[in-house]
Amino acid sequence: MKSFWRNLDSWQLTCFIASFLLLVYPVYVIRPFRQQGATELAVALQVMRVRPVLSIALSVLAALLAFRAWKNVRPSLPRLGTILVGACTLICCALSFTNVYELLFQPMRRPTFKDASTTRLEGKEQVIAVKVARTARAYPIRIISYHHIVNDVLAGVPIVATY
Repeated sequence: MKSFWRNLDSWQLTCFIASFLLLVYPVYVIRPFRQQGATELAVALQVMRVRPVLSIALSVLAALLAFRAWKNVRPSLPRLGTILVGACTLICCALSFTNVYELLFQPMRRPTFKDASTTRLEGKEQVIAVKVARTARAYPIRIISYHHIVNDVLAGVPIVATY
C-alpha cells in the first residue's frame, strides 16, 4: 500500500496525459485543410467513440487521487501540485465533451460583397457561383472555409451556399 502512495504522483500524471491525449488527438487528426490517412482517421474516430466513457472514468479517478493526496500529503506545495494536476485532468475531460467544430464553423449570416471589377482573386482560386434571375454572386472558398454555410438573400430569394 505504501508503494501506491509513493506512486500517487505518477498515477495522477498518467490520468492527466491520458485525458489530454483523448482531447487533442482527434482534433489534431480531423482538423480542417489537412490530409488524413485512413488508419489515423479510423483511430481518431474510435477514440471519439470511447472518449466519453474513458473521460468520465479518468475524471472520477483523478478526483479520488486528488482527494487522497490532499489527505495524505502534508507539505502545502506538493498538495497544491496534486490538486492542480487533478484540476487539469478534469478540465481536459470536460473539454472532450465539446465539439470544437461546432464552435469553429458558424454560418456566415450577413456576407458583404464588392463589385467584381474591384475584387482580386488568385489564378486558381475556387468560388461558389450562384445566379438568381439577373443577380449573381461568387463566394470564394477561402472566405467561407471556416463557415461552410453562407445564408444570403439573392434577388429577394433566401439562399444557402455551402460546400
